[in-house]
Amino acid sequence: MKTTLRTSLGVIALAGLLTACSDEAPKQAAAPAASSSSESTSATPVADNKLETRFATIATGGASGPYNIIATTMGEIFNKTYGVNSKTQTTGASVENVNLMAQNKVELAFLMSDVLSDALNGEGSFQAPVTNVQQIAALYPNYVQIVTSKKSGIKTLSDLRGKRVAVGAQNSGVEVNARNLLNGHDISYGDLRVDYLGYAEAADALKAGKLDAAFLTSGLPNASLLELEQSFDLQLVSIEAENIERIAQDKSYFVSLQIPANTYGNDEPVATAAIMNALAVRSDLSQDDVYKLTKTFFESLPQLRNSHQAMNDVSVETAQQGLVAPLHPGAQQYYDELVAD
Repeated sequence: MKTTLRTSLGVIALAGLLTACSDEAPKQAAAPAASSSSESTSATPVADNKLETRFATIATGGASGPYNIIATTMGEIFNKTYGVNSKTQTTGASVENVNLMAQNKVELAFLMSDVLSDALNGEGSFQAPVTNVQQIAALYPNYVQIVTSKKSGIKTLSDLRGKRVAVGAQNSGVEVNARNLLNGHDISYGDLRVDYLGYAEAADALKAGKLDAAFLTSGLPNASLLELEQSFDLQLVSIEAENIERIAQDKSYFVSLQIPANTYGNDEPVATAAIMNALAVRSDLSQDDVYKLTKTFFESLPQLRNSHQAMNDVSVETAQQGLVAPLHPGAQQYYDELVAD
C-alpha cells in the first residue's frame, strides 16, 4: 500500500495539482447503533432513477471547509438525480465522521486517510476496529501546513519545542497527524504549550499574537491562511523529506510533497507532509445504491470542480490509488465496468 500511495501522490505532485480539505474535532468510536437513517430493501427491484435507501446524508467538516462545500453540491446532485434525501452534516470532520458512520447516523463521509486507517485498525482515537466503513474513492492530498510569523525564528518542526502551538481541534484529523508528526520528531505535547484550535480560530490567534505556530492540514490553498496572509507576516515551517520518509515506515499514509512557491507569498517551495483524503460509505448500503452514487459522483466532476478547486485533483483514473479501506462492491462494480468498456 505504501508504494501505491507514494506513486499516486507523486503523480499528483508532478501534475501540479492544488487542493483543499478539512477541519475537525470528535469522540471515541462507538459501536454501531441499532437504528439507521438508511432503509435498504435490496430484495425489491428499484427503478433506474431511484435508490433503495431513503437517505444519503454526507458527513463533512466545518461549514466553510472544502468537505462541506463539495458535499453540498453532491447532495444537490443526488437529490435531483434520485429523489433521495441527501444533505450534508457539518461536523468536527474525520474522527467524528467515522463515529457517525459506526453509529449508522450518516451514509457517506469525507475522511482523511490517517484517521480511516486508525479506525480500521482500532488505533489512535478508536478503542476498537470500525467494521462498517468501506471506500468509494481516494480523492486529493491534504498538505500539512505549519504556520508561524517571520519574526518567530521558527524554521523547522524541531524548532517548535517550548512554543505555544495550535494542533487542530482535539482528536481531529488535523490533530491526529500533528501528533504523529511531532512524535516522529521525538516531540511530545509535554514539550509544547498546546492549544486545540480549528482553522479560523488558529488564524485569529496567530494574528493576535496568542500563538507561536499552528498546524492547518488541508488542501491548497487554505482559505483561512489566504485571509491571514493579508495582514500577517506569515511564514511556513518546513518538514524535512527524510524525516517524513522515516515516519512513513510506520505511518504509510504520510508522503513528502512541497507547498509550491507563491501559495502564500512564499518565494520558494516548502517541504512538508501530505495525506490523501477519502470518500467513504457505510458497508451496509446495497451494491446497486453505491454503484449509482459512485457513477453519479464521477459523472458530476465538472459541477463538483466548479464548487471547489480541491476537486481539480480528483479523477477516476487515480481514484483507486492510495486506498486505505476496501472498496465497496458497488464502487468496484463501477470501476470494473470502466475497464470492460
